[in-house]
Amino acid sequence: MNTDVDLTERERAVVNAFQGGFPVVDSPFEPAAAAMREAGFEITAAELLETVRDLDERGVLSRFGPLVNAQQIGGTATLVAMHAPEDRFDEIVEQVNAHREVAHNYEREHPHLNVWFVVSVAEREVPRTSERANGETVSSVDAVLEEIEAETGQPTYNLPKQQEFRVEAKFYVDGPLEGGLDLTDLGPDVEPTDASTLTPAERDLVLEMQDGLPVTATPYADVADAIGRDLEWTLATIKRFDLEGKIRRIGVIPNHYALGYTENGMTVWNVPDELVSEVGPDVAALPFVTHCYERPRHDGVWPYNVFAMTHGRTKAESDRRVEQVRERMAEYWDVGEDDWDTLFSTQILKKTGIRLAERAEANTRTQ
Repeated sequence: MNTDVDLTERERAVVNAFQGGFPVVDSPFEPAAAAMREAGFEITAAELLETVRDLDERGVLSRFGPLVNAQQIGGTATLVAMHAPEDRFDEIVEQVNAHREVAHNYEREHPHLNVWFVVSVAEREVPRTSERANGETVSSVDAVLEEIEAETGQPTYNLPKQQEFRVEAKFYVDGPLEGGLDLTDLGPDVEPTDASTLTPAERDLVLEMQDGLPVTATPYADVADAIGRDLEWTLATIKRFDLEGKIRRIGVIPNHYALGYTENGMTVWNVPDELVSEVGPDVAALPFVTHCYERPRHDGVWPYNVFAMTHGRTKAESDRRVEQVRERMAEYWDVGEDDWDTLFSTQILKKTGIRLAERAEANTRTQ
């Protein structure tokens, strides 16, 4: 199947090659281009750099560099669903979006729960501010949801991640090197640590990189200069963050809409509890599943406990992928019509990104 995206053969090769596994070395485009040549695609380091820069400037990439794992940086985030009646839809969405803790918000096709948003907070616990507080503390997420419920008059349904089976979000295009290359073995020889907090220097590094690396021949050196650290420390810390999971991957991060992946379906499943830990990893292994989690049910409102996000370039492709998920699920139990659903997004209501600066700052230790 060919996509409708207008990309050259070289651009397709670059998009496919390094959606992860980009080397953490002083001049990374040299070994990256060499790896592409070894895999059968002729390209120079200068051509690779020029192509990444052009893709970035045209919006085919959302950025170039590390994909930071906000969960490992500090604070917490959760997925929340609620109902906005048709006659109050715009009013309720405006009230929800006015909260700075709300990062993403989507309208999704569902007969009742039609508003889905992400709440991202820096502190895990805060003093309760309601009249019934009595000096109590409450989770920061609950505090935000209490305010939203009071303002909108609508209940919210918190769906925190209980198990993470996959967060991949790689979007390949038809062309050379589909499946990617992996050069994570290059770079400093470092060991991961079990530190849960950040040093001030590590915080500065995270914030400098969160929106991407400079698209230059020496991106890591440029980051080091920007935060006043030496190159060796910067390379070693980035490599260690990759090992520790603070960085999910390093490379080109595509704008999936620009690549033609316009259809996204959030499939949800009522998996028997005793099967979740077995089913989740198997479904997550399907190459087109970009996110897969276990989340809680809500009695009488929300019966599903496993979420698997799929993307497609056409409605037909998206439907086929959803069916493949259903077939994989059916290998484990007798999946009935009431045991699953697909919630397609109908509009983006808010998309501001996770407030990583506040989360990192709150999780930074003094030296």
